[in-house]
Amino acid sequence: MSRRTPGARGTTSARRRADPAEALYGLLSTVVRAAPRDMSLTSMATLSTLEFTGPRRVTDLAVIQGVTQPSMTALITALERSGLVERHGDASDKRVTLVAMTPAGLEYLRTRREAGRQVMAQLISNLAPDEAATLAAAVPALAHLRALNDQERDPAARP
Repeated sequence: MSRRTPGARGTTSARRRADPAEALYGLLSTVVRAAPRDMSLTSMATLSTLEFTGPRRVTDLAVIQGVTQPSMTALITALERSGLVERHGDASDKRVTLVAMTPAGLEYLRTRREAGRQVMAQLISNLAPDEAATLAAAVPALAHLRALNDQERDPAARP
């Protein structure tokens, strides 16, 4: 049986700290754990999608979120009962029902985002000035990553 030496374990830890994907995932996990737990991540992601793309069919939302259509229907029903979304007919096709975010849904999403932003701001405030500056320098790259993800989330934007 082979045993790792303390130096080998330290090297693995150093590699993990140097891996941007690992660092970002760990940080996001921290923020998600700190957020209020009154809604599932899929529900939050669905509200975010509706904000980003506008009204959508339930079937489109299911594909975007990677869940079954019956699961998305149940999720939308719960969000509708909470007053966060509403269903209405599509003016261009009377057979289609669209799901849209309500003003209460938009406010809820903004409140949750602000809570997450505050958690991040508190964490960042604990950094040394040089580390905070390094993080600030990464903001354009982080914004670009978000834009790329937003493009992938909108099926209409796909080639």
